[in-house]
Amino acid sequence: MKDVVTYREAIRAALAEELRRDPNVVLIGEDIGKYGGCFKVTQGLWDEFGADRILETPVSEEGFSGVAVGAAMMGMRPVVEIMYGDFLTLVSDQLVNHAAKTRFMSAGQLGCPLVYRIPTGSGTGHGAQHTQSLEAMFSNIPGLKIVAPSSPRDAKALLKASIRDDDPVLFFEHKMLYSALGPVGDESDVAEIGKADIKHVGGDVTVISYSRAVETCLEASDMLAVEGVGVDVVDLCSLRPLDVPTILASVRKTGRALVVHDAPAFGGFGGEVIASIVGDPETFRALKAPVRRLCGKELPVPFNAELERAIVPSAEEIVSAVTSMVAG
Repeated sequence: MKDVVTYREAIRAALAEELRRDPNVVLIGEDIGKYGGCFKVTQGLWDEFGADRILETPVSEEGFSGVAVGAAMMGMRPVVEIMYGDFLTLVSDQLVNHAAKTRFMSAGQLGCPLVYRIPTGSGTGHGAQHTQSLEAMFSNIPGLKIVAPSSPRDAKALLKASIRDDDPVLFFEHKMLYSALGPVGDESDVAEIGKADIKHVGGDVTVISYSRAVETCLEASDMLAVEGVGVDVVDLCSLRPLDVPTILASVRKTGRALVVHDAPAFGGFGGEVIASIVGDPETFRALKAPVRRLCGKELPVPFNAELERAIVPSAEEIVSAVTSMVAG
């Protein structure tokens, strides 16, 4: 029987298992020690592993991210917690101009095996500067891998894979998922980065998503099932590398595709997914309706709770979009 734990606990378990397994793994970040992290993900790890493995830092993302890049180049496997994903903008030089390019610029002689854990997304009332979804901004950088799990099982198995990877990985954890419950595997359960998962099976429409929006899509798929509409819910799990074959196979089966994510549409990752679909001749010929996107609103995330809820796609909006695609 698999353990049922929260998303937060699944991430903590992955960190603990990898810290025990590999002495080169260290955690780096603000308030991650005795306090247990801003979102309590690292709570209790300090008691077992101490200050040599759980490295508390000053409030200087630029500084400790640079330390992590250097440590990774020298053989360590740092896992860096960025307190809020919005602060990725502060570490973009270390991440984009150094970590991502290490393998290329060293002609393959040097890796940079580090993970950035990134609490992301809206819904917590933390205002416009602490609730953005910036994954698409970094998906344009060769050398970075981008992971965005939607369930406790995926979070644990993909974080273990990310820590073991020899290249830099951005691991996006949606803040609204931390309390979500689900089964997880044992220590041997390590997922494949770059492999999507079909979370719900249906034959009428393919709905493609990642992170928290997958939960919304699954809620909508249950509502649509009552109306006799079958939905394939494709959870990307990883944005880079992108599992294009799984996407195409599902869309060829259903003939219809809707891409859903919380980030705004303009320049969002959904555009890359759609390009993959319409750029494949066989899949394009199989389409019965135009491919559509349903994404976050085009404005900074409001502080007001009602407006914050309204800024991301709802299950009702997904149902409406799918219904119109099938009817059309």
